[in-house]
Amino acid sequence: MKKLALTSLLAVFAVSGAHAANVIDGNPLYMPGQGHFYSVSTLGSHTGSEESKVIVAGEEFGYGITDKLGVMVRTNLYEYDGFDAYGWNDLTLGAAYRVFEMGPWKADLIGAYTVSPTWEYHSPFLDKGLTDYTWSLGARGGFVASNWTVAAHALFNYTNSESFNWNEDKGYYGEHKLVLGVDGQYVFDSNWSALAGVEYTGRLDKTVHGIPRTKVENEGTWTATAGVNYNIDATKFVGAFVSVDANHKGGDKHDEWKVENGFGFGAKFGIDF
Repeated sequence: MKKLALTSLLAVFAVSGAHAANVIDGNPLYMPGQGHFYSVSTLGSHTGSEESKVIVAGEEFGYGITDKLGVMVRTNLYEYDGFDAYGWNDLTLGAAYRVFEMGPWKADLIGAYTVSPTWEYHSPFLDKGLTDYTWSLGARGGFVASNWTVAAHALFNYTNSESFNWNEDKGYYGEHKLVLGVDGQYVFDSNWSALAGVEYTGRLDKTVHGIPRTKVENEGTWTATAGVNYNIDATKFVGAFVSVDANHKGGDKHDEWKVENGFGFGAKFGIDF
């Protein structure tokens, strides 16, 4: 669904960062300092190939257990085409652990558990026939200079209709996806910074919900993002971003291969405390 494309966009831009301790400014390799909380609130809109619009209000809230270990919870609410549909979409719990740091070089192990959708207007909370559960595991790393950063990330996602019961022979289905991305930031001065990134999410399975499909292994979404942040001070910033995505969809041998394009934009506010 088109709301998922915007959800992915918000996830890319929600995590904010620091070149110095607890300066929150958009760095893709951010780790909250020990005992510090952070919050990033986002409001965005996405228009798909059929001119349908999704508006998403997102929130990420995190805490630094140590300088090397951070945890977070991320969620969002959405409305679709003037409230034709609305609901509580993703609810994610995640963690990052810094396994390597040598001067400007940094690397983290990252993991998350996501419920989606949590609730929709026509369904009960955690509807058994609608809700999916995704486990994510991966890594991110890169180079943090005094005024620029380049970072890459890779995640393996496993999605199932049950949190722990993965016996697909008894009616449950599993989907495997690979997420690869590169992000960068350039800091102009103590107030202004620019960000850009590209991410690919590809399906690894040759079936969809257990049904054989041709070309399904090539299904995937490319998302390019760009934005600018303004730091009010070292602990608060506001920002704006845009995105362009191409969603490659395949089907069985009777369906056509097609590409759906979309455009998104939004604003965000981050604070460290």
